Amino acid sequence: MKRLSVEELAKKVLNKEATVLLDVRSTEDFQDWKVESDHFQYVNQPFSSCNGNVDQIASDLPSKDQEIVVICARGNSSQKAAKALVEAGYENVYSVEGGMRAWSEHLEPVKIGNLKDGGELYQFVRLGKGCLSYVVMKDQEAIIIDPVRMTDKFIEFTNEKGVTIKHVIDTHLHADHISGGHELANKANATYWLPPDDADEVVLSYEPLKNQSEIKIGDSPVTIQAVYSPGHTKGSTSLLVDEQYLLSGDILFIESIGRPDLAGKADAWVNDLRNTLYEKYPDFSDDLIVLPAHYSSIDELNEDGAVAEKLGVLYDKNKGLQVKDAEEFRRMVTENLQPQPNDHERIRQVNMGKGSPDQEERREMEIGPNRCAV
Repeated sequence: MKRLSVEELAKKVLNKEATVLLDVRSTEDFQDWKVESDHFQYVNQPFSSCNGNVDQIASDLPSKDQEIVVICARGNSSQKAAKALVEAGYENVYSVEGGMRAWSEHLEPVKIGNLKDGGELYQFVRLGKGCLSYVVMKDQEAIIIDPVRMTDKFIEFTNEKGVTIKHVIDTHLHADHISGGHELANKANATYWLPPDDADEVVLSYEPLKNQSEIKIGDSPVTIQAVYSPGHTKGSTSLLVDEQYLLSGDILFIESIGRPDLAGKADAWVNDLRNTLYEKYPDFSDDLIVLPAHYSSIDELNEDGAVAEKLGVLYDKNKGLQVKDAEEFRRMVTENLQPQPNDHERIRQVNMGKGSPDQEERREMEIGPNRCAV
């Protein structure tokens, strides 16, 4: 039996490698959330119901010389299943270290592009959750946008690049995952920014990210301009970066739009959502590159692993931007929605500063896919 790290598993996904993924979690857990790839052949055979029976585990597997990657929740059952397969004559079997828990925490940095007067913009893709964070760097200074709770990853990355984190921004109060924004700002001695309309119940210290706020880094500064764009939350705020990029938070995705119901305010916020998408965003240049805070499907990744598209293309292809009738739009974003993210209300409370669950609890709270889109 061989071991496979989540970093190596991520390369298989991004490089579109064909492999057999044997998921030995329960069928319910597998159907709710799995490692996504258009090039994987999936086999779900719950280990708990097999009693170590190799024949049952292998019933849907291909030939014994084909590569098989085994995954479970934490990495324990997958080791046992992989060992049993090797003992049964399978030659190329890997167990994913840490299982889906480790997969959920992996971040893959992807360079989006260079800034006009020097500097770089990176997207951090959380393949196991669909979360997207950003690092803007200019002249040895950096801004981190929508960081997830694995804050050390951003510190390690900026240290390697030789830049100092000066500002940390959350575009809105997140409900599907625990933000690393305030913690990262404290660790880096940086300024933490949050939209004030999302902060009515927040007990953390922050600087108010208001409409037209400008945040700059660098000797010849790059400017990040805040644009109030409510609808997903009351305070949702987009960011214009270097007049090239539109960081849309959870308002606009590549294949969908943000849902307004995660704080129980769907009917109250639906008009704000429509106004942002159908009145405010169309005033921007079609050439702006949209960079959202989440994606829902592996299909939204480009060939380089980035999640990005021009605004004009989205107004041609995104179904959420094609509904001209206000009542039809209201029905689309308030009725027949997918289930809300796991533990979303408790996650919101933690992001307000109301609760300090330990690391294990934080992992459990985030189990499952994000469900921020309509």
